[in-house]
Amino acid sequence: MVHVSLALNVIVLVPVIWGLLAGSTGSDMAFGGDAPARRILISVYLAILVASAVLLIAPAPWRAAVVPGLLVVQVAYKLITVPMLGIGHPVVAANLGIAAVHGVTLWTLWRS
Repeated sequence: MVHVSLALNVIVLVPVIWGLLAGSTGSDMAFGGDAPARRILISVYLAILVASAVLLIAPAPWRAAVVPGLLVVQVAYKLITVPMLGIGHPVVAANLGIAAVHGVTLWTLWRS
């Protein structure tokens, strides 16, 4: 399950970051126009992307030590978007799906 969560991060974040950097219409509608806050968000997303890609190839003991922290922070911020933006916002809908996958991954880690 760990590989599923990390791969999901990479698969989702590559096009999201691309859209944010390119200023695509969909990104502008979902995240607003280019502004310092958007560039900070891109930086956070890039950090998650790089961490996920590195962890996909990292040795198992190192991955096991780092992945729970990454996923807990992601689940927390994704759930916080619900009251901040409302359940109908397209970013929130995607966030809830990803948070569910990461939640299952965390559950499987804590069970073992």
